[in-house]
Amino acid sequence: MTSRADTVVALRAAGVAFVLEIVQPIPRILHWGADLGDSTATTASALLLTAGPAQLNNSPDSPRTFSVLPTEYEGWSGTPAIAGHAQGRATTPRPQLVRHIVEVNDASGGGEIELEFEDAVSGLRTTLHYHLDEHGVLSVDTAVVREAGLSPRIGSTSYTLEGILTLLPLPERATEILDFTGKWCRERAPQRMPFGFGTHLRAAHRGKPGHDSPFLLAAGTRGFAFRQGEVWAVHLAWSGEQRYLAERITEGAGALSSVLGAGEDLHPGEVILDDGDRYDAPTVLFVWSDSGLDTLSDRLHRRLRSRAHHPSSPRPLVLNTWEAVYFDHDLERLSALVDKGATVGVERIVLDDGWFRGRREADAGLGDWYVDRSIWPEGLSPLVDLVRSHGMQFGLWFEPEMINLDSDLARAHPDWVLGPAEGLGPASRSQYVLDIARPEAYEYLLERIDALVREHRIDYLKWDHNRDLLEAVSRGDDGDRPSVRRQTVALYRLLDELRHRHPHLEIETCSGGGGRIDLGILDRTDRVWASDCNDPVERTQIERWTRTVVPPELIGSHLGAARSHTTARTTDLSFRLTTALTAHAGIEQDLTAVDDVELGVIARWAAMYREFRDLLHTGRVANADLADDATALSGIVAQDGSAALFTWSRTATSASGQSGRVRFPGLDAKALYSVRVREDLGAASRHQGDDPAWIVRATADVLELPGAVLVSAGVPLPTLNPQQSMLIEFHRIGE
Repeated sequence: MTSRADTVVALRAAGVAFVLEIVQPIPRILHWGADLGDSTATTASALLLTAGPAQLNNSPDSPRTFSVLPTEYEGWSGTPAIAGHAQGRATTPRPQLVRHIVEVNDASGGGEIELEFEDAVSGLRTTLHYHLDEHGVLSVDTAVVREAGLSPRIGSTSYTLEGILTLLPLPERATEILDFTGKWCRERAPQRMPFGFGTHLRAAHRGKPGHDSPFLLAAGTRGFAFRQGEVWAVHLAWSGEQRYLAERITEGAGALSSVLGAGEDLHPGEVILDDGDRYDAPTVLFVWSDSGLDTLSDRLHRRLRSRAHHPSSPRPLVLNTWEAVYFDHDLERLSALVDKGATVGVERIVLDDGWFRGRREADAGLGDWYVDRSIWPEGLSPLVDLVRSHGMQFGLWFEPEMINLDSDLARAHPDWVLGPAEGLGPASRSQYVLDIARPEAYEYLLERIDALVREHRIDYLKWDHNRDLLEAVSRGDDGDRPSVRRQTVALYRLLDELRHRHPHLEIETCSGGGGRIDLGILDRTDRVWASDCNDPVERTQIERWTRTVVPPELIGSHLGAARSHTTARTTDLSFRLTTALTAHAGIEQDLTAVDDVELGVIARWAAMYREFRDLLHTGRVANADLADDATALSGIVAQDGSAALFTWSRTATSASGQSGRVRFPGLDAKALYSVRVREDLGAASRHQGDDPAWIVRATADVLELPGAVLVSAGVPLPTLNPQQSMLIEFHRIGE
């Protein structure tokens, strides 16, 4: 005899569990969060017994459930998982489970559940694929196919898909929401709010995630922070338009309270399915933590680092030419810059915007990807050869998805410009978008980039994307068709083909800085440019929150000039250097305008980067929860707790004169550590008299402190002046 408990399936890994009841017509979600222990019949029976909520007044006669594909049919009055219609019909779906496969990985934990449904109303065959990896990250992929004959009532009528959302239920204790907004040069600014009734919807309508991307939508217990609180979060691994949703309705979500989800934001008519057509929704990632946001980050970082194609070689110190020379591409000047870079230890030179035909300012030339012989009479070879002679790698800037109307390409192929036949809207940054989903435009880009990479053995591409996609329709004989999704898929295909042809090639994703950062683009690139802002005051916050999803080795961080190009703020060299140290470090300052003393400090910084990068690019991110928002303590700790490098920084003055005892998160409380204040880059300016005694000793020599004091009791830290930071190094004694 089979009991109902036999229908319960669970995936478990790294302290996380995802539990379903396989039941007709649609499996329901019993639990996502903390591991409940072995999948015994007792646990399964208890989950089933407690899965049914009360039957409320003035509601369906059967208690509401929350399934993997929630619909009105089961009493769900919130946002549905799948929405669409067949010319105004087939709006009441009835998906029926026809197949399920469960594979559990007993060795490393996790596993997969695949569910297949047929819907005789809509004519759709839907497949849901859940994968819980060994790090506790749950990825969900949804695919729908319009199947001939499945719905006799609507026959072969096309089905217009309005959207697919992947939704998971949350418990009542998730009472606060965190997501992100921002703008150019101030990306990933956090915003928090109570998780009230109704729908919290964040939609990106820019043809990309945008500088104001939600990035990560988290719901958690009251006061959740970096190191405390239970948190549930979702990230959409997609570089096109997005929808993030946190929703709470008064009747709840089955026995749970609210839902969290994400999916692609589709334009009207963007996906119309005829018989045999298929739509694959972007991957949605769900992450849970019982100890704050840093644990979420650690799970996502481990997932990225376990990829076969994750960068494994030391991340080279970069010199990018943009803020050093802008459009002044003079071989003599650039050669002097390369030589200076070599003296301080630069390992990769990236030639930025301005090398191709007609590109003297930002208003012409985009699309004409040929070296401008009026500026480079011998081509790029003299510069590339000089870079190679110093043993450095060479990289080149492109903006392939964009086009200037003042370009040979636009004059020859005006129909390649993405926009309505009735006429283009306003330019942005003097540029428009190239319709790369058009086969001829795609092949042109592939040929041009491939040829340049081959000719110069290019190691690295900086791939930029400087405007939003507005009125993003492709012109055709049958009229304009929405094309954001087609554009995104074509981008992925182009990147994949270039990587296939050039396995050594590394690619950085840049979009006016941080306007396209997601784990979909990072499946095809090796680094993100977090922001066009090199001002360390802004950069400290931008990178702190970018690291919520992206590990430090994939985040480009550059030394800029004393007076910031983007904010006009002037900051000390030491502050700029410590800020750029703890990611994938680089330089954008004009080294030819730097005196020998400053050049020597930069060289010491480059040596520190080489000293610490193995730790910085493999360790766990650790952020202290502080009451004073003007200060920050952020570190990277070795996976085994044997070493760490922390940055103590201040951006503004505070009412309080003392820090109090500040705890260093992530260290081993049972260990004894040698502690050293690193002032290789100069001492931080203080807003005080004398330092705490332990800082004095750790600055003069190595100091020993027990982990219990550092982790649990905390230590007083110096009161720095605004726009100052200091580095503190830890090594476990006995290692």
